[in-house]
Amino acid sequence: MQNNQYKNFLHILVARSIRVLTPAFLVIIVQLLFSAAVISQADDDVIAIDSAEVLVNVTVTDRSGSAVNGIAEKEFTILDDGETVKPMAFLAETTPFAAVILIDTSGSMESRLGIARGAAINFLNGIRRSDQVAVLNFDSKIKTIRDFSSGFDLPDNFYDIKADGMTVLNDAVFKASEMLASRPEKRRAIIVLSDGADTSSKHSIEKAAKMANLAGATIYTVDMAPKDTPPAEKIAMQTTLKGFASKTGGTFVQTPGGPEMRTAFLKILSELGNQYTFSFQPKDNRKDGKFHSIEVRIKRPNLTIRTRKGYSIPKK
Repeated sequence: MQNNQYKNFLHILVARSIRVLTPAFLVIIVQLLFSAAVISQADDDVIAIDSAEVLVNVTVTDRSGSAVNGIAEKEFTILDDGETVKPMAFLAETTPFAAVILIDTSGSMESRLGIARGAAINFLNGIRRSDQVAVLNFDSKIKTIRDFSSGFDLPDNFYDIKADGMTVLNDAVFKASEMLASRPEKRRAIIVLSDGADTSSKHSIEKAAKMANLAGATIYTVDMAPKDTPPAEKIAMQTTLKGFASKTGGTFVQTPGGPEMRTAFLKILSELGNQYTFSFQPKDNRKDGKFHSIEVRIKRPNLTIRTRKGYSIPKK
């Protein structure tokens, strides 16, 4: 059974069996669903990033969760596989960013599409003139609604999009990462508005997240699943969204809608405008295709640091 067929089978099994399964067996099914989501498929397409430069976007917050500004480069320590590295570049809080907004327009999003559309508009209304944002929607296919632009406006077809078809979430993240990889901005982000249910992607979660890390993109995910989604389905879908965020140093927003949605997007915008960005060259300019850990330390006490967990550069 192919990976996507296996995932679809398990989604259906969970949805139809939620009322009759025992709690213990339900946990097993959810674990199987997550395992299917991270099965690596054949690496038969080339990840087209040739740069050996590693980008590290760092968010620093205090005990209240507010961004901390004004930290000098000398106060940070960057560790590559436990060894201190000297940054090639350091960019402070006001650095412009490039971002891709991904809007899930599959059939399962029918009741939430209006909220997702409003969220994208609110995000664009909050960007600076120096920031560049593209907007894509995805269902069975991925479509570009607006290419990178610093403006606040959206084309007329943005208001005509309808919910229909399957879901290629992983492919959409992969595509957005490819777009960001060629951008000149060092600070890059992907904002995903989705219920997290991938039903038709050719790429695995692992491969999509790897591509985002190769592109130096931080992923922010917003859970768009209806509140009455069956618990097992919700756990599986949230696991996907949380995985994208945690692997790239982003955040997961659990409850969309109304003031909570606006607050979440204001927080994402504030974070993107108040990050610290480093770039460094890996030891011996290695291109071994292996995963290497990244750790960021700061000399000030009582601060929280969030960044990507590591990187890998394709083999020569």
